[in-house]
Amino acid sequence: MIEIGEILTYTFFQYALLAGFCASILCGVVGTIVVAKQMSAVSGGIAHASFGGIGLGYFLGVDPFLTATVFSLGLAGIAAMLLRMIQERMDTLIAAFWAGGMALGIICISRTPGYAPDLFGYLFGNILMVSGEQVLAMTLLTISTVIIVALCYQELTSVIVDEEFSEVMGISVSMYICLFLLLIALTVVMLISVVGIILVIALLTLPAAGVRWHCKSLRGMMIAASCVGIGCTFLGIMFSFLFDLPSGAIIILICIAWYALSRACLHLRGYSKKGSGFANT
Repeated sequence: MIEIGEILTYTFFQYALLAGFCASILCGVVGTIVVAKQMSAVSGGIAHASFGGIGLGYFLGVDPFLTATVFSLGLAGIAAMLLRMIQERMDTLIAAFWAGGMALGIICISRTPGYAPDLFGYLFGNILMVSGEQVLAMTLLTISTVIIVALCYQELTSVIVDEEFSEVMGISVSMYICLFLLLIALTVVMLISVVGIILVIALLTLPAAGVRWHCKSLRGMMIAASCVGIGCTFLGIMFSFLFDLPSGAIIILICIAWYALSRACLHLRGYSKKGSGFANT
């Protein structure tokens, strides 16, 4: 059995830990917004639609993560514009983007010359295979996201809690909804390398969902969710490496176990669904 100290000397394992740390912070910050604003369907829709960008990358001979990022940001911008112009229901738009993105990805990959690429890593992720460039991109995105949220914290909280009151106070709700969608798009693309397209929505929402009823503020929820994410990803990386198991699946199972434990503790303490937490303030 390889000792923990020896594992930490491996470059790929150090990259995995750094990627897990950044992913946890992103999930804590952006995932809190997703859970508090009830935008889980948006996250899943953008994540699956990003497959179209990956397919385009293979077809054009470009880095799939680059095309997936551009594609997802474009979809987020279009969704924000359509929501404002035609007042279409968000779940309807996301369903259309979800199916359209997947269909486009399949068509592009089927038309790519040569052997069909191995898509297992994109669909289910492998944090132990992240590159230095991916870690750098995740680090920059994490720092940028934290700075943006810190600068706009009061406005973000107001929009999340009450859109109508925010409009009365002169806050541009449509601008912040667009910001939410762009942050979600960037985050889900970065998380593809950690848990993959299929499982990204679970990593984004479960840590925040498990702490929402124990926190009294948006800031506290973000911090608590980030800490939970760090613990879940670290344990997932360790189990994945030591027992040769798929990293994305292990991380998600640990997140689910945490969420179940959190809910069980909540009921044991006598809280009702409508009793406490930031979501009800």
